[in-house]
Amino acid sequence: MPPPPQPPYYAVIFTSVRSGEDEAGYAEASARMVELAATMPGFIGVESARNAIGITVSYWRDLESIANWKRHAEHLAAQGAGRRTWYDSYQLRIARVEREYGFIRPEST
Repeated sequence: MPPPPQPPYYAVIFTSVRSGEDEAGYAEASARMVELAATMPGFIGVESARNAIGITVSYWRDLESIANWKRHAEHLAAQGAGRRTWYDSYQLRIARVEREYGFIRPEST
């Protein structure tokens, strides 16, 4: 993922517990949602990790971009399938990123 723009920007934090049902359908829909989100105005990037709990964080320039993504027809269909089939539970949080910092290990010589 390329480095995000300088703050402030927004993070949509989606945590979930999967049901284990329709793994192939979930994988296909998940890949499609990332592909589709990347075409949306205001989308910055996404990071995801899965263990017992899945965590996906998508980054957006503003709240309007997040609202437009939430209302996208194909995304709405995936949300419905998630509630019906793929998730036992999920939580979504929207946060404004005010500051960031990080570390990258230099190449070993």
